[in-house]
Amino acid sequence: MTMAHAAAEPYRRALAMVGDSEIRVDGICHPRFTAVADAFADNFTTHNEAGASVSVVHDGRVVVDLWGGIADPATGRAWAPDTVVVVFSATKGATALCLHLLAARGQLDLDAPIADVWPDFAAHGKGRATARMILDHSIGLPVIRARLKVDCLTDPDYMVAHLADETPFWEPGTRTGYHPLTMGFLAGELIRRVDGRGLGGFFADEIAGPLGLDFWIGLPEAREPRVAPVIVHRPVRDVPPSPFLMAAREAGSIQNLFVFNHGDWSARGVNTRAGRAAVIGAASGVTNARGLAGMYAALLAPAGDPLGIGAGRIARFADPMGATQMDATLLQPTCFGPGFMLRMDNRGRPGNPDSLIVGRAAFGHVGAGGSVGFADPDRGLAFGYAMTRMGPGLLLNPRGQSLVDAAYRCL
Repeated sequence: MTMAHAAAEPYRRALAMVGDSEIRVDGICHPRFTAVADAFADNFTTHNEAGASVSVVHDGRVVVDLWGGIADPATGRAWAPDTVVVVFSATKGATALCLHLLAARGQLDLDAPIADVWPDFAAHGKGRATARMILDHSIGLPVIRARLKVDCLTDPDYMVAHLADETPFWEPGTRTGYHPLTMGFLAGELIRRVDGRGLGGFFADEIAGPLGLDFWIGLPEAREPRVAPVIVHRPVRDVPPSPFLMAAREAGSIQNLFVFNHGDWSARGVNTRAGRAAVIGAASGVTNARGLAGMYAALLAPAGDPLGIGAGRIARFADPMGATQMDATLLQPTCFGPGFMLRMDNRGRPGNPDSLIVGRAAFGHVGAGGSVGFADPDRGLAFGYAMTRMGPGLLLNPRGQSLVDAAYRCL
């Protein structure tokens, strides 16, 4: 899918020098959306951005496509137009689309028992669990109780076997609790059993390829030179711990099992060849802002539904399915559609929980550290942001939110 540029103009701005490397922003920006470019540049000068990209599509036309900073601090390599990076949980939106595409083709019934195609999954009270419960994070398998091996996330067969044998933390469908990593393995196994291809191959063949996106779940080795390594976030001292982190100190809690029982991929493997080749449907997607915005732009009316998902199905992506005042995993209010995060405005709530401030009709997904992609059908808006230096929080941090806010102001 090729999108036109809406009278966007070349944009280049030198910001600073870091050692022998010039920090600059390049790309294109429509004059109406200059506020996005200004906010993007400000992230480098005042908010410790290292390397990043931002892309905005409005009414089917690219109005912002910017990149800047350093892709690799070790070498000083600048972020280029085709630089890509791991976007963590922003991958979940891509994985959800794979399930929806199979459903649209009549190959998968989202409301039928998963055990119909995966009989072993029925064990321990999961016989009535459905694919829709995977999408809205209500299936009750946010983590795994058994002690997992260090390289667990790069071994999907191992994870799938553990999930089939796991007892849910609550009756499937009765509570919402974010599934940080297990969502991808559950969805991936369903796709394999229904279609025959793995998640990575299905996404490449049926979504990324037809849309012309630089977006992979399982990065081909030939693309490795374009990758910007992730700069892992280091918590700031003297900041009061969140309820999530407090609960993570309790052995056996969902929060504790997530933090301490998912191997070393997020801390070490994410910046290795094997880690980026791994098909982790909830976390290992590799793309840039253009890839995120392009995927969501394909779900807006001007694109004409190139994936064939169906306008009626897409219209329901913003319907709240898993709205709760106390997410069983994140321990804060959350709101999910069928595979997507929806608006979560938690400003002013006790404990200072995190937010995702987007339009009320918007749907998308954030990634750990701050990456985000979403579509807002009411405003004809598709948005993507990807970066190297991870930021704080569980949802969208101030760098990404500043760009989203600027895009909405421009409308």
